[in-house]
Amino acid sequence: MAKKRVLVLGATGGTGRQVVEQALRLGHDLTALVRSPQRLTVAAERLRVLTGSVTDNDQGLAAAVRGQDAVISALGVGKSLKSSGLIARSVPGIVRAMESQGVRRLILTSAYGVGATWQDVPLLPRIVMRVLFRDLYADKAAGEEVLRRSGLDWTVVYPVTLTDGPRTDRYRDGERLALHGFPRVSRADVAAFLLSQLDDNTYLRKGVLISS
Repeated sequence: MAKKRVLVLGATGGTGRQVVEQALRLGHDLTALVRSPQRLTVAAERLRVLTGSVTDNDQGLAAAVRGQDAVISALGVGKSLKSSGLIARSVPGIVRAMESQGVRRLILTSAYGVGATWQDVPLLPRIVMRVLFRDLYADKAAGEEVLRRSGLDWTVVYPVTLTDGPRTDRYRDGERLALHGFPRVSRADVAAFLLSQLDDNTYLRKGVLISS
């Protein structure tokens, strides 16, 4: 894999931390834009940490994007069931910043059940999603609609239920997947897949499911 300059958004979350750690091992030069730098426990010579908010400061976001080869977003609200409009508020600013700085490659983490991936969700998870995740998924869908209208080279990654298990490299990926029960995938495997997309155009301007 060619070494890249990558901006990571959501670097203090479970998946974001995995992205940072794995990217550094691969030799990439990273920038992390975070609201609370003390929550990012990783330190390395090739990791630049900037303090700022994706939703509140277009100039700060543009400065973080400047000079990058790609942006990986693992933004999310953690275990909260309230989106606070995070993705719908974040994506327009990300698109503006990338377009203004001439950076085209964006890899965005979403969740299975959003948008067209709903058709692959098994029955029991559908019930849970309808009851608990309606606000979260509506927020993600709104942000993704903005992204799909942009001219960026985007890929939206839809992981199934995330775990803190180890990296296995035995995941499945595809625009459609046969899923059963309550499928799971580790954050470590998702991070590995996100990073693989830096050099892979298979899912350019497409959505892709990932499951163990």
